[in-house]
Amino acid sequence: MKQTFRNVIGIFFGIPFVLIGYDHFISPEIYDPLVPDYMGSPRFWTILSGIFEIILGLGITIPFTRIYSAKSLALLLITLYLANLNMWLNDIPFNGAKLSQIGHLIRFIIQVFLVLVCFWLAEINFKKFILKVMKKALPKEIFRAR
Repeated sequence: MKQTFRNVIGIFFGIPFVLIGYDHFISPEIYDPLVPDYMGSPRFWTILSGIFEIILGLGITIPFTRIYSAKSLALLLITLYLANLNMWLNDIPFNGAKLSQIGHLIRFIIQVFLVLVCFWLAEINFKKFILKVMKKALPKEIFRAR
């Protein structure tokens, strides 16, 4: 039952990524301004992110590729947040509309939620994952048994 639920969520979660990725090719001019200046070549990054969104969106709809695709999509979402952060900090409109501070905060919360869904689809134990990251980031003396 749990795997069937994951399959359904994978399909409903993946399709919007495929459609948004496709939109990067159809209307790249609305995505280009979101690319931070320091990255250069906005059209390149728009097209590349569209390619990854399509591939990974399809990947999470297929049970055989879901775990790898969901992990990769989580990483992509974290990376793409640079564009959202650029949009927020520099008050850049998206498709002619500017978001309020609350709108940007809601967008951030949605982004975190999407990453957590990717973790769930990838069958990552979030508690173990955070502990593993902390063990790598913090001094080893903190984790030694006394």
